[in-house]
Amino acid sequence: METNWIIIGVVVIIGLALVIYLIWKNQKDEEDVVEYFNNESSNFHEEESELNDEK
Repeated sequence: METNWIIIGVVVIIGLALVIYLIWKNQKDEEDVVEYFNNESSNFHEEESELNDEK
């Protein structure tokens, strides 16, 4: 049985493209999550200061 190098090459290229796409998508999502949590953390500081105020 002969090895069909064209099919192997196509599968490898598709696999590499998928890995590159997933890495790119993960980095984009990570930036969105970091921005979201940075915006949310500002709200927590305000609540903590109000809860800890002794008057």
